[in-house]
Amino acid sequence: MYIYLPIAEMSVNIFLILGMGGGIGFLSGVFGVGGGFLMTPLLIFMGVPAAVAVGTEANQIVASSVSGVIAHWRRGNVDFKMGAVLLVGGFLGSSVGVAIFAFLQTVGQVDLVIRLCYVVFLGIIGGLMLYESVRSMQRSRTPGSRRGKLHQHNWMHGLPFKLRFRKSKLYISAILPLAIGFFVGILSALMGVGGGFIMVPAMIYLLGMPTAVVVGTSLFQIIFVTANVTFLQSVQTQTVDVVLAILLLTGAVIGAQIGTRFGGRLSGEHLRGLLALMVLAVCAKLFADLVITPTDLYSLATEGGH
Repeated sequence: MYIYLPIAEMSVNIFLILGMGGGIGFLSGVFGVGGGFLMTPLLIFMGVPAAVAVGTEANQIVASSVSGVIAHWRRGNVDFKMGAVLLVGGFLGSSVGVAIFAFLQTVGQVDLVIRLCYVVFLGIIGGLMLYESVRSMQRSRTPGSRRGKLHQHNWMHGLPFKLRFRKSKLYISAILPLAIGFFVGILSALMGVGGGFIMVPAMIYLLGMPTAVVVGTSLFQIIFVTANVTFLQSVQTQTVDVVLAILLLTGAVIGAQIGTRFGGRLSGEHLRGLLALMVLAVCAKLFADLVITPTDLYSLATEGGH
């Protein structure tokens, strides 16, 4: 059964889109990420224009993140104070990111920049997460091995404007989470992601938050940042396809609830390892599409309607 997408200007299989939304929602609940790092490339692979995939995916992330946060909140795994600080930076960053997106759209380079951003950031983050998860699993199997701290105190922890985050058992400068939120906000606008694939490791290794609290707090921040991105994209760039978004939302809400329950059965090391492998797989596919010679080297199109 097919349905026409007015903004993307193409027809898609309804059940395929619903299944994709459910799968990404499941990953959102398991890993504490919005899932956009997978969904946006998948939409692009299906033929959806990159700009529409980015603008619409931010909308889908809102729903899957809300569903995931509710489940984690019931378990007491959300640091709302930390989430609020991250959110301030995220709002500022996402607003700047949408302005950059609009500029790239006017100069006709938005598709290339989106793909390059994915290749660079997914490659770096995926590689680091895989390396750390393998090291953690090796240490856990070595008898008598000492587990080091997830983070070490350095000059960043001596910054001013310190706040106490009781849920995360931290006393750090508010500048750190503000900066992380700002950077992730820009990526949310440019890449159509919640930023969880960067937010989660940053909260663990830079801020030193407990892994159990990181997932719920990451999703809490993602809700509002991606909602801001969706609003700004729909107003400034008109790249939000409502029909596509509704289909993705329907599957995402259900998938996130199932994923949250499943995620509690796996250790933190295994979760990070699985996420890293998926990130690297998507990165490899996007990189291949950029460098491999296309089947059709040339295309004919009319210009200016003549």
